[in-house]
Amino acid sequence: MTLPKTEQTPDDPQHLPAARRRRAQRKLLPLTPDEREAFLDEIAQRTSPSFDFFLFSVLAGLTVGIGLLLDLPALLVLGAVLAPTMAPLVGIALGAISGSAQFFGRNLLGLVMGSGLVFIASLSLGLIARNGGIFEITQAYLHTRIAWHHFVVLTIGSALTTIAIARGGKRTAVASVALAYEIYVPLCAAGYGLGSGTLHLWPDGLVVFIIHMAWAIILSTFTLVMLGFRPLTLFGYTAGGMLSLIGLVLIIGLGGAGAAVGGQVAIPTARPSKTPTPSLTFTPTLSPTITETPPPATVTLHVTLTASITPSPTITLPPSPTPVYARVNAPEEYGGAILRSEPGFDGRALTSFLNGTLIELLSDVPAEADNRRWLNVRLPGGPEGWMLQSVISVATPVPNW
Repeated sequence: MTLPKTEQTPDDPQHLPAARRRRAQRKLLPLTPDEREAFLDEIAQRTSPSFDFFLFSVLAGLTVGIGLLLDLPALLVLGAVLAPTMAPLVGIALGAISGSAQFFGRNLLGLVMGSGLVFIASLSLGLIARNGGIFEITQAYLHTRIAWHHFVVLTIGSALTTIAIARGGKRTAVASVALAYEIYVPLCAAGYGLGSGTLHLWPDGLVVFIIHMAWAIILSTFTLVMLGFRPLTLFGYTAGGMLSLIGLVLIIGLGGAGAAVGGQVAIPTARPSKTPTPSLTFTPTLSPTITETPPPATVTLHVTLTASITPSPTITLPPSPTPVYARVNAPEEYGGAILRSEPGFDGRALTSFLNGTLIELLSDVPAEADNRRWLNVRLPGGPEGWMLQSVISVATPVPNW
């Protein structure tokens, strides 16, 4: 019994059936194995990290760090513009989908090294902020919180960057700006917070960086699949390697998300209402004072007066004033308030408190500085300093509030 011979499919796209030719035109990869291998080598060359990648990573880290130091959002955007093309991130996705552990590890190592240089650059500027007293951290707080609009920008930036690199377009750098902004700025905020000693910037920014990076890699992998990249075999080594590497990315992302939820890290605070309802009512109470009445004099029948026993006078100490407590209630975009050594913005920043932190008012008489009112407060069992009256919420307002 003889089996019919299988007809070989011609390599020339012009001789393909019409249905297959339309499917081939929608795919990015060439049809022949040689062309496919050459095309993958070309993509690998575009995504491999080079010396310029590390050099511009340092430049971007310094620029973003200066923007956090001066609290200028324009410098954050400039740092993203100066950042290198996030091609290694697309290379990680390509290594995952092709099942090449060597290519995956090389690009992952390059991205980690570039991110480390960015972190060190922002860390050095954080040390300058600690010694120099420049400590306005509005922009840093905004970029160390998980928010839905960041994931929208990440999705668009990752998809456009992957398509631009895969097709070899000239707009790769433009598409990569949004991706670099969402990955490098939280990392710089983490390094700046560690260097300056600011609470809730480290490790919040690092957690946001890990989640954003994992999300971008997953979106880049999905984009490559849509462009026609597939494992070479269905049940072979390449498919198994692809599932393993993609699983590693998912573990990294889920680990960062678990740290955010379990440790309440990088979780935005709830928006305070316009008329806050006090949760605690502090009513000062005085201890009652007992006054002894001496017994009346006793007169005998023989008209003999018996002297009464007069109790010795007792010293009644004045009651100690009841401490007045309040809570930090800054606008949501700030997330907290700064404790300074003296009234005014020139006072050295001691630390910062998140919204809802319980503090003690040491004086109800505000001090005037920089056209603002400042109150002397302290954290129970913690440091003492001055804070803006406008970011403090008291359950029962004290006199002269």
